[in-house]
Amino acid sequence: MATKSQTTILTPYQVNRYSRHIIMPQVGSVGQRKLLDAKVLMVGAGGLGSPISIYLTLAGVGTIGLVEFDDVDVTNLQRQILHFNDDIGKPKVQSAVETLKSYNPDTVVNIHEEPISSLNAMEIIKDYDIIVNGADNFPTRYLVNDASYMSGKPLVDGSILLFDGQATTFLPGEGCYRCLFPTPPPPGEVPSCAEAGVLGMLPGMVGTIQATEVVKLILGIGDSLSGRLLLIDALSMEYRTVKLRRDPECPLCGDNPTVTELIDYEAFCGGASLIG
Repeated sequence: MATKSQTTILTPYQVNRYSRHIIMPQVGSVGQRKLLDAKVLMVGAGGLGSPISIYLTLAGVGTIGLVEFDDVDVTNLQRQILHFNDDIGKPKVQSAVETLKSYNPDTVVNIHEEPISSLNAMEIIKDYDIIVNGADNFPTRYLVNDASYMSGKPLVDGSILLFDGQATTFLPGEGCYRCLFPTPPPPGEVPSCAEAGVLGMLPGMVGTIQATEVVKLILGIGDSLSGRLLLIDALSMEYRTVKLRRDPECPLCGDNPTVTELIDYEAFCGGASLIG
């Protein structure tokens, strides 16, 4: 998936700044203009959202949207590299904008400082080319999946827990999160971050993979993780890939869908939570 035609003209400063991209035959000046014209929505500015948004900003992605409503807590600093010690107590979106602008002042950062919900998801998503899910709970993960599919937008998904991570990409018509997980786990079956913990470096590993997927989609190069689930075991440092297929019985993207509009995801998931 490449973004629409580009009209951006690279300035001499940008040619120099992105020179290590431009000299790559897979990117070039045309590809760098695609990055500058791209609009990517990041759901969550925490563990996964930190490395993803930082690397996309450094790569020259022109517009990044951040959906986040939490404040920075001292417990975040073990893994969330968007935020610093002096940011404790600040809204995460404020801290994130300051950090991203310090990396690349040319990137436009749109703030959506509110919980994403069935009421606002379609409105938030509509202005972006690619959606990236770094949410830390199952209701949001299902919501973002459903809204992305209904909007016809690619979704780059990732999750982490303890030493384990996973990443995949869902392209319209090629399966969705519900094909992989038709129903959420029972409440309490999957522990929260506060209950189980997560290796501080793991979000960097998974988030960098997600950011790479986004850039490949923007440029229209390589093979995405669509149809594949990448599983990471950081404790043994093993990576393996599981094939994914669109489920014709999927209630969202199957042959006879029953989910045709956004639903009450809190009720659907029963309050289950997941590290993101």
